[in-house]
Amino acid sequence: MNIKRSKEEWTRRYISFIAILFIIAFGTSLSIRANLGSSPISAPPYILSLIPGMNLTMGQLTICMHVFFISIQMLLLRKDFEKRQYAQILVSFLFGFYTDLTMWMTGFLQIPFDMNPMIGYPLRLIELLIGGAVLAFGIACEVRCDSLMLAGEGLPLAISRFLKRDFGKVKICSDTSLVLIGTIFMFIYFGEWSWKLIGVGTLISMFYVGIMVRVFSPHIAWLDKIFIPKSERSASAKAIPGDEWEGHCIITIARMYGSGGNAVGEAVAHKLGCPCYNRQIIDQTARQMGYSTEFVAENEQNIPTARLWELIFADSGIPASLNPSKEDAIFVSQSRTIRGLAHNGPCVIIGRLGNWILRDNPHILRVFIRSGLDFAVNQLTGRFHISKEEATRKIERVNTGRANHYRHYTGKQWTDINEYDLIINTDYTGIDGAVDMILRAAKNLK
Repeated sequence: MNIKRSKEEWTRRYISFIAILFIIAFGTSLSIRANLGSSPISAPPYILSLIPGMNLTMGQLTICMHVFFISIQMLLLRKDFEKRQYAQILVSFLFGFYTDLTMWMTGFLQIPFDMNPMIGYPLRLIELLIGGAVLAFGIACEVRCDSLMLAGEGLPLAISRFLKRDFGKVKICSDTSLVLIGTIFMFIYFGEWSWKLIGVGTLISMFYVGIMVRVFSPHIAWLDKIFIPKSERSASAKAIPGDEWEGHCIITIARMYGSGGNAVGEAVAHKLGCPCYNRQIIDQTARQMGYSTEFVAENEQNIPTARLWELIFADSGIPASLNPSKEDAIFVSQSRTIRGLAHNGPCVIIGRLGNWILRDNPHILRVFIRSGLDFAVNQLTGRFHISKEEATRKIERVNTGRANHYRHYTGKQWTDINEYDLIINTDYTGIDGAVDMILRAAKNLK
């Protein structure tokens, strides 16, 4: 993906990346000093560096491994290998140097494996968590920087592109493979399992670091002040003025499944004499992206819990610009569609994070429609002629997917009352009562 940036901005990002690389190396070394096992990516070089008579340091072995990874990337991607990613070779040497430097710097922090377990294990766990947090912060900064990447992230990305498989799954397989390779080295050269080489810390790192990346990511937007020159930030801000909205009424309706939200939205639009956008958004997104409407309908505003956890655990130093998931691609396309529709004139937009996507519009009425389970079950059994048990399962599945989708893209709770201007329970109002309430509220929009 070609990103249009000025020469000054690219220079800022490259220089920043050099500093970020040190943070990543420091977090990795600190985790190793906990003596609970190395992280997956550092397992092979760390174990090899401890072999008696080994003349290469951990940093030098890391360089060798990264150069090997880069070679595979070039072989798989060929002409699709971005020119700027050739700099991974220089990055590998710098990261190897940082690895040896930080291993030396943290030497005094290594907790002896034979320390009293009552004291040693808590201290080791604390050090592991601190090291993992530092590593995650570095990775989050790397993602925000969006300039270069480490070969350890570049390889699974190249494999996912080559095999046309989801990056998250490939990353998990890659980390598992590195742990397996480290385990083989451990048995070949040491003849037994060593928990300080591959242990509970290795397992924790596989999941903890990804989770912490997501914790840090929303709070480092301030880094853009470093990455982007002030003049360019100002120009970007002027490109999207806050008063660009024309002033016509926009109503967004988020709804629990089976609450009658679709019927309410259509009735409100009919009363106001304006369009109601629901299925039309799916159709337009499908046309723009070249997907089938069925594919978009299946994957929009719906992230199963298993997929959400996969996204969390597999989070790593891959900027979204380099690795958009199908959910991300659909979300971006629908966001553009929704903002375009809102500019065209008064309308009702049902679902699809409309309240969040249009949050900068001062002329919007954000509605959330809910109902009790019995009401929703009756709606579904009457509409689809299914059993109450099947209806209950479907309601739970759809609502969970919508809640996960909302949390993933906004960082907030789908049912949080602070996200809406009007919350209606159709158990008490019915469809017609809900329509009347929205129409009265809409009159107060300025």
